[in-house]
Amino acid sequence: MLSEPHLFFAEVSLDLSRGEYRAGLNKLQPLLERYPDSYLFNLLFARALKGLKSYGAALTHLETCCHLAPANQIAWKELIEMQALSPQEKAGSGEKRFDPVTDELEQLSAALQEFQPKCSTESFDPTPILEQKQPFPDDAPIAVPTETLANLFTQQGAYKKAIKIYTSLIQLKPEQADHYRGRIDTLLERL
Repeated sequence: MLSEPHLFFAEVSLDLSRGEYRAGLNKLQPLLERYPDSYLFNLLFARALKGLKSYGAALTHLETCCHLAPANQIAWKELIEMQALSPQEKAGSGEKRFDPVTDELEQLSAALQEFQPKCSTESFDPTPILEQKQPFPDDAPIAVPTETLANLFTQQGAYKKAIKIYTSLIQLKPEQADHYRGRIDTLLERL
């Protein structure tokens, strides 16, 4: 049983960085059944196998990583790099595999080639000035409240919107709350 798995993984990673793929694989292999759902274990196992030119097995472990942590881009990048190896580089392994990533990319490319955008009925006339100046309601949510936006609303006379932004900023930046409260007091006097 590993008492300090992070130290063990660091040691294996060091072996791999030195090009000692067999040593790293020898340390990992006894624990293969114990850590089947470990992203880091599968990633290190794949790197050791790749270093030993066992590409098919390495791809399997990289695919496992991609399923375990789909948002982690490290395994995806290594998977794509391995799949992009030239046939001469893969020839030593004697392995031929179905490539799901390439297959999916081929399907997406075919779908994009057949895609026909809908014809737009929009005219090339600019939006009329009156329509451009339509204000949004005071109770509309403001996705990114900033002091600059509050100042802009103040200059335009949209005091309620500016007060709403300063109120949001008090919660976002409590260290500047006194400054924002002062601005709100000034705006309340103008209403």
